[in-house]
Amino acid sequence: MQKIPEITPLGDRGILIEFEPKISEDVLQKVLFYKEKLENLKFKQNVEVINTYNSILISYVLTIEDVYGEISALKELFREANITKNKNYKIYELPVCYDLEFGLDLEHISEQKNMQVSEIIQLHTAPVYQVYFIGFLPGFLYLGGLDERLEIPRKNNPRRSVEKGAVGIGGNQTGIYPKNSPGGWQILGKCPVELFDKNLPEPSPFSSGDKIKFKSVSRTEYLEIEEQISNGNYELKIIDHES
Repeated sequence: MQKIPEITPLGDRGILIEFEPKISEDVLQKVLFYKEKLENLKFKQNVEVINTYNSILISYVLTIEDVYGEISALKELFREANITKNKNYKIYELPVCYDLEFGLDLEHISEQKNMQVSEIIQLHTAPVYQVYFIGFLPGFLYLGGLDERLEIPRKNNPRRSVEKGAVGIGGNQTGIYPKNSPGGWQILGKCPVELFDKNLPEPSPFSSGDKIKFKSVSRTEYLEIEEQISNGNYELKIIDHES
């Protein structure tokens, strides 16, 4: 029998569904499977379904009249469903310039890890990262898959402003700042790609379950891509696709 996750009320307009308390692709597959089920089930209702690494929040616009009846119905859905692997994802290639002009903390990371900068770049561009969810800032991708050799604590004194596009490491995570923001991650490069545009029908091209591959580019290549984006001539590269 399918194990039912923990389902509890969250205030009077929310229901929280919690899976195993760990970060893994197996848990993510469950989360995304049930998220899609819930979105299809509740498309006629005015609700928002949001996921994190290992939980789902159903946020209702109006107060839930019979919250325990709603929870019982959700439990029944979980009992009956047969989880299938999510195949609806894309692998995007994102260019990153690791020039010291952009990699503000590269030399610090090199010193702390006793590695050459070239080795840091190789380790950072080698994995295919998993997009677990999007949040913190609009378009901020929570990525899993960082090589443990690159794990490094956040800065003791966060910067008041980190530039849009900065690529950083914080603990066991890596990510890209989608806009100028205060931040304490260790910065090792910069990505010119627009991660979030509120004026587009789909503000972010990425979804939970997608994957990211970083590609090292020179400063000259970075500036060329930046100009293409400014002129509307740049196309985000998809290196693999399942659907």
